[in-house]
Amino acid sequence: MENQKGSNDGKIDGLESRGREVMVANQRTTGTCESLLRILALALTLAAAIVLGVNKQSKVVPIKLVEGLPPLNVSVPAKWHYLSAFVYFVVVNAVASAYAAVSLVLSLANRGGKSSSSSSRLVVIFLDVIMVSLLFSSIGAAGAIGLMGREGNKHVQWKKVCNTFGKFCGQAAVAVILSLLGSIAFVFLVMLSARSLHKKITK
Repeated sequence: MENQKGSNDGKIDGLESRGREVMVANQRTTGTCESLLRILALALTLAAAIVLGVNKQSKVVPIKLVEGLPPLNVSVPAKWHYLSAFVYFVVVNAVASAYAAVSLVLSLANRGGKSSSSSSRLVVIFLDVIMVSLLFSSIGAAGAIGLMGREGNKHVQWKKVCNTFGKFCGQAAVAVILSLLGSIAFVFLVMLSARSLHKKITK
């Protein structure tokens, strides 16, 4: 009887230790995925801010001042800070990249010590959601201006300019795509953090 009881206790201990090993392995996998996503979000949002932040182009444009006279060739510059939507885009992506860097350092520091509490995890989710909201709003603003520059608007007599400033518009489009990918990385971070928090609460 005692031998049987001892063997059962041994099995239970073995199952518990195996369960702990699986839990630790899952935590490490989640932590690695979170770190990779934060690095990806940092790289993409920083690249988007830089790509648009250095974007400028000058073009010689013929401007007709008086009917009957030949047009006057004027050098016209296109710079990102001429448009408030692009300024907002650059600022938001810079803030998002800075937040990604700080949160990455904090997550790596917490991984070395005690596991993060549910309250701190909630704060991280909240901040990640704010970054997603800011990034999507800046992408929408920059995308709307970019579409206006590409297509124009005949109803308000706004002419398209991307046929003249092709390099400027192309670089702005690349920045928007990079920022969109960075915001998707933040969306995955929100999902991953919510999943970890759910497991911690239901455990």
